[in-house]
Amino acid sequence: MSVKEPTEGGSGGVFRTKSIEQSIRDTEEPEHALNRSLSALDLTVFGVGVIIGTGIFVLTGVAAKEHAGPATSLSFVAAGIVCALAALCYAEFASTVPVAGSAYTFSYASIGELPAWIIGWDLVLEFALGTAVVAVGWSGYVRSLLDNAGWHLPNVLSGPDAPGPFGFDLLAFLLVLLLTGILILGMKLSARLTAVVVAIKVTVVLIVIIAGAFFIKAANWRPFIPESETREGGSGLDAPLVQLMFGYEPTSFGVPGIFTAAAVVFFAFIGFDVVATAAEETRNPQRDMPIGILGSLLICTTLYVAVTVVVTGMQHYTRLTIDAPLADAFKSTGHPWYAGLISFGAAVGLITVCMILLLGQTRVFFAMSRDGLLPRFFSKVHPRYATPYRSTILLGCVIAVVAGFTSISELAELVNIGTLFAFVVVAIGVIVLRRTRPDLDRAFRTPWVPVLPIASVAASLWLMLNLPGETWARFAVWMLVGFIVYFAYGRGHSRMVGAADRVDDLPKAG
Repeated sequence: MSVKEPTEGGSGGVFRTKSIEQSIRDTEEPEHALNRSLSALDLTVFGVGVIIGTGIFVLTGVAAKEHAGPATSLSFVAAGIVCALAALCYAEFASTVPVAGSAYTFSYASIGELPAWIIGWDLVLEFALGTAVVAVGWSGYVRSLLDNAGWHLPNVLSGPDAPGPFGFDLLAFLLVLLLTGILILGMKLSARLTAVVVAIKVTVVLIVIIAGAFFIKAANWRPFIPESETREGGSGLDAPLVQLMFGYEPTSFGVPGIFTAAAVVFFAFIGFDVVATAAEETRNPQRDMPIGILGSLLICTTLYVAVTVVVTGMQHYTRLTIDAPLADAFKSTGHPWYAGLISFGAAVGLITVCMILLLGQTRVFFAMSRDGLLPRFFSKVHPRYATPYRSTILLGCVIAVVAGFTSISELAELVNIGTLFAFVVVAIGVIVLRRTRPDLDRAFRTPWVPVLPIASVAASLWLMLNLPGETWARFAVWMLVGFIVYFAYGRGHSRMVGAADRVDDLPKAG
């Protein structure tokens, strides 16, 4: 006897849900269907490609010098565990609901339309800012390499931070446009480019680890966990929210410093959730999505810990620099050549980070458009390449302009709060869907539900509380704009309006 498909929530409620069966049927509409071409290896490469960016080359110095010393390696483990808790929840959803949109789609199936819209709106901001920030960072690395070679871009084309009355970051602008074109031409081409770049990036990281191991001095690891000390917190909106709310004094070093540093190095893990946005384009999502999500996270955590152990062994944590700790550590041992190699690896590696973040945003936007919450015009796929070319062109051009004209380093933390917010919603969604749809065939099951998802929510909220009050204020403004857009357009144009009636007209199962 077959199980009758549940009907969606009432046609007018903002908490109406979209059944998983309907979500899967929507992926079969010819004009809105994406090609299934990705394997578990492709997904793992995507994950490694987006996770490993400048974080591994920069955040190690900040965390070790100011917060945890050599114990920063444990901070990476702690941040990795927080991500692993979320990753297990993502793996269950992505294998059960193999539809584009990641946390947006998962929320729609479990919590309701308004929460789904909120998380989708959040992800659009997260991925857009992430793409622009990374493009600007890549441009800086490339300009530095060109300067070393004696080639100098004029200030007017070097970005808004360059001297002069006007600045446009030409390199960041062109990079985003180039990657937009590649994404339009198909996922398989994107996967091949990512595989080549990730191979180069991981090779550079392995060279750093292996070469640096020969310059380790055990004395630099003592003390492994420096003595705890209270540090001066920020003031006003610059202070972490937990300090503003509870008067909590931030602590450096000691065991508390390990967790303070974990909030800092969490930036280095941002991106693994982007893998889930490609569920609809995976050949066997029930098997491959968990492998891609969890495998890429495990690989990157291992590399991060190894790099941290090496760099704090090469140079005492008190002498590490903040801007370029790995490069300067090699310089301190009399091997400046490695500094150039690290810069090259960072510049090449950021290409895939930028592309995969842009990929994630286009898929979330595509899913929201296909559901009618954004204009359906943007959910049409290319007749030849089967990619959401309209939304890709729109978002690529907007982000290219933002990257070219805007100095957005101060907005980078919005990427972090957006990611953590998505983690919270997905973890709650797993608990809800287990109760409302126990009949679903789950190829991968998150263990220890509801304990593990609750732990994921708690850990993510703690890291969010360690972000500045100013970041929370900006996030609240963006969410307010999202509410206005939803009630002005999305609610009335949603395809779920009257969906209950359409489901009732379907032949009854059984």
